[in-house]
Amino acid sequence: MIMKSLYSKFAFITIMIMIVSGIISFFLSNAYYQVKLKQQNDAKITNFALEIADFAGKHPVISLEEYFDHVGTIGYQLLVITADGNRQYFGSPFRKRNLPVEIPKKVLQGEIYHGIREFPHKTFVTGFFANELKNSVGVPFEYQGKKYALFIRPDIKLMFNEMHVLFGWLLILSILLSIVFVLISTKFLVEPIRKLNRATKEISEGNFSIKLDIDRRDELGHLAANFTSMSEKLARVDMLRRELISNITHDIQSPLTNIKGYIKMLEDTQKDEREKRQSIKIVQSEVDRLSEMTKQLLLLSSIESKRDLMDVEKVNIASQIKTVIHQYQWSMMEKGIMISFTLPNTSISGDPNLLYSVWENLITNAIKYNRENGSIDVQLIEEDSQVTVIVKDTGIGMNEAEKDRIFDRFYRADRSRDRSVQGTGLGLSIVKSIIDLHHGDIEIESETGEGTLIKVIIPK
Repeated sequence: MIMKSLYSKFAFITIMIMIVSGIISFFLSNAYYQVKLKQQNDAKITNFALEIADFAGKHPVISLEEYFDHVGTIGYQLLVITADGNRQYFGSPFRKRNLPVEIPKKVLQGEIYHGIREFPHKTFVTGFFANELKNSVGVPFEYQGKKYALFIRPDIKLMFNEMHVLFGWLLILSILLSIVFVLISTKFLVEPIRKLNRATKEISEGNFSIKLDIDRRDELGHLAANFTSMSEKLARVDMLRRELISNITHDIQSPLTNIKGYIKMLEDTQKDEREKRQSIKIVQSEVDRLSEMTKQLLLLSSIESKRDLMDVEKVNIASQIKTVIHQYQWSMMEKGIMISFTLPNTSISGDPNLLYSVWENLITNAIKYNRENGSIDVQLIEEDSQVTVIVKDTGIGMNEAEKDRIFDRFYRADRSRDRSVQGTGLGLSIVKSIIDLHHGDIEIESETGEGTLIKVIIPK
């Protein structure tokens, strides 16, 4: 109903614009005639009337009636008045014989009557088409020693009869065709909006697999392309939402189940101290895992809330990275990992707590997903307008599909490859959010079994 209303409104407004434009054009044309053309028309008819009168006065042998009959047949309306008041009309009749009494007297006395020029302004009928005796030109002349007054105006009906019909049909056909074309063009313009409306309804009902067959290069085409792109992104967001719920449920339920099971084992009085200590160790591990997940979720929430409230100050990146390396040195020693680094003293403007989380996540990932007796190389490169931090490991690596999704929350690359490795799937998502917050960029190079290189670029 909304689209039908839009179609009707668009068609109605366009047709009204045509009608209003026509009315305005008529008034402007009428005004132009009154201001300029009326004087020109009066002067032209006056000259023609004087030539007729002059010819009649210079040829007293011609028949005056035959002469004026001939002038009437070529497209003029005439009135000839004698000195004693007799009137004789030639050509087609006047619609109104409304000539004031004093006018013929003045013309007989030698004055010229400019009735066309002085014809009063009328709103809906231009003076050019007013078939009235008052709307004429009067000139005096003499014939065979007698004085006459000649009043003349163009016979518009005779001169333009065929043109009137032609222009009338042209006007009617133009209006009808314009209305038809307006209705067709309106349908053409509104149809993509109808499709977009139907697609919006489908999206609201949860159907994101929408393909719009709108192939245009105007604003509506761009809108349709953006709409399709939006639906694809919404489909991905919906998929991520489902995965997020599934992952959160799994990642919380799994340690809780383990904790519950081992607590029941601790309640068993027949278990010896060694088994109980082992159970307590596992319970502690699962609690730590839940604590880490909660910590990272809170950090993500904090990042979202601090988009406009970052604690920006000068941060020594080299010092932060060295602190992280020292903090996790025992983890590297456990796996026999060798670490090398090049960390020149470099500072940038940023939030120190958030940036520390970046280096912590990158280095702990390089340890966690590395192989036994592997290596990690950390480089800090300072340039004029930016700094680059590179963390390279010799770990399990990733394939192309995994690289495309590695920044999605709770996504963990192919868990089945190494079940000993456990994580929350939030680390790189946190890294990406923090780097975006600092207007930086992050790049990943990785191959399965060949390790991973992560490059972080931050403007100074």
